[in-house]
Parts: sequence; C-alpha cells; structure tokens
Amino acid sequence: MKKTSMMANAAAEAYRVSVPHLTLVTQPAAPSAYRRGAHAKRTLDFVAALLGIIVLAPLFIVLYLAVRLGSRGPALYTQRRVGENGQTFQFFKFRTMVHRNDDSIHRAYSQRLINGWAGKGQGTSYKMTDDPRVTPLGRFLRKSSLDELPQLFNVLKGEMSLVGPRPPIAYEVEYYQDWHRQRLEAKPGITGLWQVSGRSQVPFDEMVMLDIHYMEHWSMLLDLKILLKTIPVVFFGVGGY
Repeated sequence: MKKTSMMANAAAEAYRVSVPHLTLVTQPAAPSAYRRGAHAKRTLDFVAALLGIIVLAPLFIVLYLAVRLGSRGPALYTQRRVGENGQTFQFFKFRTMVHRNDDSIHRAYSQRLINGWAGKGQGTSYKMTDDPRVTPLGRFLRKSSLDELPQLFNVLKGEMSLVGPRPPIAYEVEYYQDWHRQRLEAKPGITGLWQVSGRSQVPFDEMVMLDIHYMEHWSMLLDLKILLKTIPVVFFGVGGY
C-alpha cells in the first residue's frame, strides 16, 4: 500500500500542470478521513443532486427527446456497474450508441488497455476514440459529458457521489490487478480527479493512481475544488470522446 501511495502521489504531482487551480496536499490525510466525512459528503451530494435535477429539468427533456428521435432505441441507457466495495448498481446515462450493440469490441479493448496496451492508433486513451457503435448525437453528448446527467439520480439514490472514481463495468474489473481494486473502496462519482486531469487522455494505471490519491487526501474542500474545475473541463470538452 505504501508503494502504491507513493505512485499515486507521483501521478497526482505529474498532472498538477493540468489542474493549475487545484492545490493538492503532499501528505496523506488520516486513513479514516474519507469515512469520517461520509455524512457531510452524502449531505452535499443529496442537496446538490436534487437541485441539479430541478434546475436542469428542461434540459433533461430536450436531451431525452433528441436521443429518442435521433436513433432507434430508448433514450435512457442502463447498465450494471461496480460501485463501492464491489457492490453493483444500475447505472443511468443518455444512450450514445446504437441500440443493442455488440460489446465484444469494448471488452477486448478494455482488456488490452488495463494490461497496458490499447492498440494501434488508440494510444493510452481510457475510452475508444473511434468506437463504431457511437451515434452522431452520441459523440456530441460524450464530448460535452451531457450523457452523464442522468447519474444525478444515482447520486440521489446514494449509489454514487458527485465526486469519486468512475464506476467500472463488471467485465473491466475482471481484468484488474490486485492494486487496481483499491479504487473500488470509495463511492463512485460523476466527476473526479481523473476528469480534471485530462479525462480519457490519462492512461489507465495513472487514472487508478489519481483515484487512490483522491481517497487518501480527501476533504470537502478538495471535492469543491474538483467540482469547480469540472465546469470548464466539460464546457471545453477537454479529453472527452
């Protein structure tokens, strides 16, 4: 764990230039800091998610209709994801792919990525940059992260947090090394340190290191800084596919 912590701190330091307004502490907080702050974090999540759903209701309706009318299939996409402590939950997002697509392409890509090689033309991107299953509207939704808005309902239900590691698909976890599983010790989030450090441009191992760094240095102030930093990252579509 100590070696992984050093690696996580190094990764966070390496990406400091990508997060110029985010001050990262250099010494780990007490191991129980994340757990001690769980009640305050949950309160912030619930209030912010409820307000977000109310304020963004017109946008939800517009996006729902756009996806529904843009291609065959339901507007909302649901998928089993792995959350805190390995518990699975039903994950929501606006559909960005053709309905009933074959996930074998992504399964193979995920395995190569987690094992350290994404493939020719893909570099180290966490997401496939030329996924043939993605619809034209889906590309815009992914680039702008608008497809993630329904996850506010996951936050409201307590399955996700506003800030935390992104929830993996079950078959992705099958390819994890033991140290990768440390990222599952926190409640998954809509945004996180990874998202404000380059999003899909960050290699998988370094994404995991950033997640571990976040858990070891968690504070409400850090959550607020990440949330504020997420706004311009989403607005300009940095690292999104």
